Amino acid sequence: MATQIVTLVGVLIGALTSYCATAVAERARFRRELATRWDERKLDTYIAYVTCVKEIQRAAMEAGRARDQGGDATDALREMESSENRRSVLFETFVLLGDERAATAAHTVNQRTWELLRATRDPASGLAELRTVPLVEALNVLHQAARSDLAISRGAAGR
Repeated sequence: MATQIVTLVGVLIGALTSYCATAVAERARFRRELATRWDERKLDTYIAYVTCVKEIQRAAMEAGRARDQGGDATDALREMESSENRRSVLFETFVLLGDERAATAAHTVNQRTWELLRATRDPASGLAELRTVPLVEALNVLHQAARSDLAISRGAAGR
């Protein structure tokens, strides 16, 4: 009888150990999957946000170039405003998903983008005035912050 109890206790301990090990492994797997899912959303949001900023910059430069050449900047201004509307909406998602450093960098990009928008909306501004807005530098800081938030090293990104 004692050997049966020892055997039963051994089986129970084995089953409990197996259950605990499986539960810990499943929990770790779930956390990894969840982190990966959010990282994918972050990456998509970061790319969409930066794309809108670049579209605003490109359209602003087109408007400035058109003015310098005596042309009509209406289409470029319309495209710039449309991209600005999308950027504004994407920024909210960016702030919700991004870490503090990335959100701070995005705020700076917003400030520079607004400076560019203000300058471009001035009918007297040409390409030279628009190029003085330091938007590219702010975007470079944002890129670094986004890579850090997504744990993308410079070496891994270049492979």
